[in-house]
Formats: sequence, structure tokens, C-alpha cells
Amino acid sequence: MAIGEGLRGKRVFVTGHTGFKGSWLVMLLHRAGAHVTGYSLKPPTNPSLFEAAKVRDLVESHHEADIRDTARLTAAVKASQPDVVMHLAAQPLVRLSHRDPLETFSTNVVGTASVLDAVRGLNSPCGVIVVTSDKCYEPHDDGRPHDESDPMGGRDPYSASKGAAELVAAAYRRSYFPSERLTAHGVQLATVRAGNVIGGGDWAEDRIVTDIVRHLVAGRPVPVRNPAAIRPWQHVLEPLSGYLALAEGMLAEPSPRWCTGWNFGPAAGGDITVRELAEIFIKAWGSGSWEDVHDPRAPIETHALRLAIDKAIADLPWRPQLDAHEAIRRTAAWFSTFTTAPTSARSLCEADIEAYESLSKACFPSDTIEAAG
Repeated sequence: MAIGEGLRGKRVFVTGHTGFKGSWLVMLLHRAGAHVTGYSLKPPTNPSLFEAAKVRDLVESHHEADIRDTARLTAAVKASQPDVVMHLAAQPLVRLSHRDPLETFSTNVVGTASVLDAVRGLNSPCGVIVVTSDKCYEPHDDGRPHDESDPMGGRDPYSASKGAAELVAAAYRRSYFPSERLTAHGVQLATVRAGNVIGGGDWAEDRIVTDIVRHLVAGRPVPVRNPAAIRPWQHVLEPLSGYLALAEGMLAEPSPRWCTGWNFGPAAGGDITVRELAEIFIKAWGSGSWEDVHDPRAPIETHALRLAIDKAIADLPWRPQLDAHEAIRRTAAWFSTFTTAPTSARSLCEADIEAYESLSKACFPSDTIEAAG
């Protein structure tokens, strides 16, 4: 069974579909048989997965515009009459947020409000999934995992913008889409918080995998800025399959229980350091080295980030299928093949999706999925 099979024939409005994560999501939705409308700025990188995998061919309607253009966004949402809205558009880079905090807050906070206000103008039932980040939480200094009841926070512009986006979503939920009146308005609004995603086709600035691949291809040591930092690394298909499982639940059985925050991270013990990630990647690549370029004057980032995912495992037909080592190895294999052999990006992604679906099918037989829905 395809990931997101319950969305077959449904209309899905995706913001940020030209980005790395958005491109993978569109491929999953198209494979599941959904009708996708995409709304985003131009691809943020060159090269980009959106262009390399010809993702434009998979959407039925493509809007190249800013989510803060409220008139255009509202018109696009109304025209699509979505069954589900998946909001991924964002300024996603921590280091860029330090250089341009105003743009980061504007995109991530005002942009989220723009999307939710466009939904408010629909006046029709709809499932809404707002993608934020594991960094939305006020950090735990002791490194213990965050669960969904933890307070929002953030000690840098990017993290604070994601915490603020969560507060915006909560305000819209309470003011316009209260769960206790779900039968009256029909809008199910959830937020989702994922770990640090990796996978083939991520060429974003300042991302560790991007840095690793570029330096390995050039035959230079990989610069590692924060080798001791611990992050919840996961393959991009892990959280995306969780988002789609949540959307399927909303459509199959509308309920207030979906209208909350959800964590989608790696399994317990899957958090590893940046140093370990670099070493595993280099080993999978077959050659190369890394060097510590930590700058004590650089903006401070949270040392350890971990997510508790008990809620998603208990309430959805979802659980992590790949440990961090396997996620890194698959990412390395994707880039190695793409850079050395005449293989299309789309076919590489589809091969990863098929392999992941096989794992999910073994973990969740179709009768289990139907019962959970």
C-alpha cells in the first residue's frame, strides 16, 4: 500500500512544494493518487530537487508566489477547494535567521497566519497540518526529550519564529476552529514537529549533508561546525509518512483528537552527534575525512535536541522504520549514485519510497491501517 493511500482522489494544497521536503511530499502524494496544488516561491537552491526530479510535472496547479501575498494565496486556496492543506513554506535555516531575523519572523510567523486566514475564508471542512520544527520548544538544559505538552520557546530567531508559529496556530484553533465545535466548522488544525531531516536532493545552504557531499565530491575535508551537537536525525520519509498518516486520520474519522501538536522524530536512542553523522556518511561514501571548524564566536545553538514520539506511535499507524545509521547510509547512496551515474533524481527518490513502503507494509499490514483509520 502506498504511503498516504487514504488521500487517493483528495485535493491537497501544499505550500513550500518547491523545497526539499515539499518535493518529497509531492512525490508521495502523487504516488498515492492525490490531486495536488502547489504554492511556493521559486526553488530555493541550485541545483534543487524540485527541478532535478521534475516535480512540477506532478502537481495539477502550480503557483509561484509568496505566502504573505494574502490576496493571491486566498484566491489560490479557494480555487483549489482543498480537502487537506499542508503548510511547509518557511525560512528553514538557523544561520540565515541570525543574518536576517526580520525576514525569518515575517515568513514563519506572518506567513503561517496568512495560510490559516486563507483557510478561515474557505468556510468549509478541511484538514490543516502546519509544519513547524523540533526547535519550537523552550530548550531543556538537561537534554531530555521534548513531548507535545512542553512550552514553546526558542533562543535564536529561527527557533523563536517556529515557537511563535505554533502560538499562531493555537490562537486560530481556539478562536476560529475550536475542537469542541468541530461539527460546526469542520476544520481540523494540527501542528507537526519533526527532527533534523536528511535525504537525497537536499542542497540547502548550511546543511550538514550538503556540506558533506560538496566537499567529498571536491576531494576536500568536510568542515564540521558543531561536532558534539546532538540532533534527532531522520530520513525525510519518516516525518512525511507521519504527516500523511495524520491527514488520513482526519479524513477517515474527523475528531478533536487530531487537533493538537504532534512530534515525529527518530526512535529512542536514535539521536547522534554531528561528528557521528559525518563519520557514518564518509564511511558509506567510501572515502574522505572531516575537520573540526568550530568557531566559539559563532551564534550559540542548542547542544542537544530530542523528541518524545510516544503519542504518534500510540495514536497513528506510524513508527520510525529507519535508524539514524540507515538513514545516513541511504542518503549517502542517493548522492553517490546521482553524482557518479546517469540516474534521474526522480527514479532515485521512487526507489527509496518503494523500499520504505515495503518496511511500512511489514510493520503495518493493511488491516491494521484500516482499523487505525
